[in-house]
Amino acid sequence: MISVKEAQDIVQQQSKALESIQLPLAQALDFVLSENVKAPISLPPFDSSAMDGYALRYIDGQTTFELMGEVQAGSNQAFDLKDGQAVRIFTGAMVPETANAVIMQELTEVNGTTVEVEGSITLGSNIRRKSEQIEANTIALDKGTLLTASGIGFLASMGIETVNVHRKPKISLLITGNELVQAGQALQPGQIYESNGLTLVSAIKSIGFGLQTYEMVKDDFDATREALRSQLEASEVIIVSGGISVGDYDFVGSALEEIGVAQYFYKIKQKPGKPLFFGGINEKLCFALPGNPASALSCFYNYVLPALRSLSGWAQPLLNRQKMICTTAFHKRGDRAQFLKAKIEDNTVRILEGQGSAMLHSFALANAMVYLDEASGSVKPGDEVEVILLP
Repeated sequence: MISVKEAQDIVQQQSKALESIQLPLAQALDFVLSENVKAPISLPPFDSSAMDGYALRYIDGQTTFELMGEVQAGSNQAFDLKDGQAVRIFTGAMVPETANAVIMQELTEVNGTTVEVEGSITLGSNIRRKSEQIEANTIALDKGTLLTASGIGFLASMGIETVNVHRKPKISLLITGNELVQAGQALQPGQIYESNGLTLVSAIKSIGFGLQTYEMVKDDFDATREALRSQLEASEVIIVSGGISVGDYDFVGSALEEIGVAQYFYKIKQKPGKPLFFGGINEKLCFALPGNPASALSCFYNYVLPALRSLSGWAQPLLNRQKMICTTAFHKRGDRAQFLKAKIEDNTVRILEGQGSAMLHSFALANAMVYLDEASGSVKPGDEVEVILLP
């Protein structure tokens, strides 16, 4: 068995960013930039008003201004304001070059062709200066930036139509097990409803990826081998659930070996999820996860998700971690590292009941995992622990 750190390092070594593609900006959400994006224009492109009110040319002590007209958002009408003059202006409208302040309308009173300002006037107030957000021809977003909704909006505000991003990997999912029955069918003795498939599909979608193929197969060597062979032709990352342990009907390992998948590691000194297989062939990656639901999901978050992110160009692919005070006790047995389902509440973390590898109920309530490395002992209330933040 290898350590958690060794396993994560091997995954990252084998997960190189895929090639760059060009996408319309509107389709680039959750993609990672493969090159720097330069600003084609300045933002704002001109001095603009931060609110509805009056742009004026202020001289010391003056409170009454001659009203010369108005400037709407989108208007290119120019005013050359003299001392003591003002124009009505609206949010986002171009501020006259000779104006030196904008006063919100709530602090003014209009009397025919004059506007009276109540209160003090500060030079430069309520004016968004040209280039104060970004200057033309400077880097707007760096290579390696994940494009979020706000990032796309930022680039759109500069008129950018397309971006170069890393391609996302094609993913296939294979679920194994004779005991599995789809929802809607009557359970026979010894059968259970299949849940890992929908769990993993949902986890994959929740982090911004999609599936190429999704298949279920019985515990049969030939069927497992052919399903894996087909998925390796269709995708670049294969995720298998179940059939990777050492039982008489666990055929995934031998099937992978027969079709030529090299083993990078098998079994990690961790709980849950010790029997995790990671291998590859022809620059394609294969993860065989344990069949127990909580084990499968824990392995997905800590190994598969970072691989998908690395292939997609993420510079920091692991889930975020931070130290927090734990409010509950936990007795750690043995010397394996542990991933414990947990919930962050009021800047502290609580280890949940139901840590069994088959228990998804506690995972359904969790928003984090407490990580105890091999050297860690038991936890008592008030101890500081390492917390992995779930996406």
